Amino acid sequence: MLTEKELLNMPEDAYMNEEQLAFFKELLLQQKQELSEAIDDAKKSLAESERNTDLNDVATSQEMQQLYLRTVDRQSKLLRKVNESLKHIENGEYGYCELTGEPIGVQRLLARPTATLSVQAKEIQEHQERTQGIIKA
Repeated sequence: MLTEKELLNMPEDAYMNEEQLAFFKELLLQQKQELSEAIDDAKKSLAESERNTDLNDVATSQEMQQLYLRTVDRQSKLLRKVNESLKHIENGEYGYCELTGEPIGVQRLLARPTATLSVQAKEIQEHQERTQGIIKA
């Protein structure tokens, strides 16, 4: 298994070869495991907070429940992206911009393994969202 340093030192023509794909697959599988555990923990905490509600602490309990729900929602969305990235590895699309087909880049994928857009494509998308007032879901 490659180290991050070895990955960064590989030549450009090695982009998304077997070794690099194996590195990112392992990284994504680890992230998937961590997210699944965090979601389970948040769900358990939510269930526990619902059971242990003292009438004097209703407002605090409701705030905590909202926090747990937001956490579960955010982590569930990221888990879906991780699963999509794992599918892209399997079908040979991982590491390439879904808009331009250009390489996303190893450094960007290390920072955000679920990235589907190159830096330039993401900047264009964000600019369009700002200028057109598009609200992301």
